[in-house]
Amino acid sequence: MTEIALVDCNNFFVSCEQLMNPELEGKAVCVLSNNDGCIVARSNEAKKLGITMGMPYFMAKKQFPYKKIYYLSGNMALYRDISSRIMSKLSDYTPSVETYSIDEAFLDLTGMKKLYNCSYSKIIEKIKNDIKEEIGIPVSVGISSSKTLAKLACERGKEGNGLYQIGHHQIDEELKKTPVEDIWGVGKNTAALFKKYGIYKACDIVKQNEFWLKKIWGKRGVELKMELMGESVYPVVDKPALPKSLQRTSSFAKFTGDKTYIKNSLYYHAHQACSKLRKLGLHAEVLCVMLRTKDFHVFTEKIVLPAPTDSELCINEFVTKLFEKIYNPDILYRSSGIFVEKLTEKSASQLYLFSSDKEIKARKLSGIWDKVEEKYGKGVISIGTISPKE
Repeated sequence: MTEIALVDCNNFFVSCEQLMNPELEGKAVCVLSNNDGCIVARSNEAKKLGITMGMPYFMAKKQFPYKKIYYLSGNMALYRDISSRIMSKLSDYTPSVETYSIDEAFLDLTGMKKLYNCSYSKIIEKIKNDIKEEIGIPVSVGISSSKTLAKLACERGKEGNGLYQIGHHQIDEELKKTPVEDIWGVGKNTAALFKKYGIYKACDIVKQNEFWLKKIWGKRGVELKMELMGESVYPVVDKPALPKSLQRTSSFAKFTGDKTYIKNSLYYHAHQACSKLRKLGLHAEVLCVMLRTKDFHVFTEKIVLPAPTDSELCINEFVTKLFEKIYNPDILYRSSGIFVEKLTEKSASQLYLFSSDKEIKARKLSGIWDKVEEKYGKGVISIGTISPKE
């Protein structure tokens, strides 16, 4: 039988900050989103005060004026570095590691108890303890025979000592006490749909025949039933599928109509997107520029690039052209963004033998830019006169 574990870092962004500053341990700590817009991570102490995920920073300050709460600006470079160390450590236990998010990973531990000469519960206990001792980040680990059940086990673990196993004989009992909205992959709308038909618990889904499930929710309904029964439909994939598009967006510190500031923010996003393309070995064929107004109206312009590229120095002239089409000096904007689409692998891209010297130099400079940032940190080089990070 397949044995899949889910490792989930507890309050990850906060845990990273506490690792760097131990004085924050045991304190009410909140990590803020880009430009300190809203709360994206909370310590357990902050949760007990009633601070909710996604709460705007200004609202939290207003609602809890007399509480000793530490509000910290997010440090994504730090979080990515620690995440990379954790994922690398997980590969010590099994070669089948699927990074699900910056703070979560699925592990296929099937057959590993023979290698380690111990039970699966002891293996996940070792994983939990090793990550805490060697990296300093607390994690919860759940294990079962499918990803959906492993996710459920991990959530159960968070309520206790951070470890939980759902064996074959425990599945029925676990499903009876699991509301449909607590099932991995079941969103708000799907939960409402299930409840419309009298399905309130996970065990109610298992009781339905596959024809009916497929009728109301398609193939995913049948797959969900199988996963809940302990049959692994979604295997652990240690090589992630390449994305079809990338986007980089952010909100401004305050509403603005400053043309130079907004344009420079787009250049910054273009660099982030292209840097990611280079890491993934991809080229983009389509570019889209987005501006969101103070009143949440969204304006976009899109263009097919003359040639697939991964260089911001090649696409920035098109960023400028698209920006000029949608920018209105009489409007205040709250955010901007860059989207690159129709991505292809470099090896599969057409060779442009007649590329201009300008294009060749631009691609070389982009590569140098990556190396400088790798050595000295992100943001040491920027295009424009005003940094959007300021």
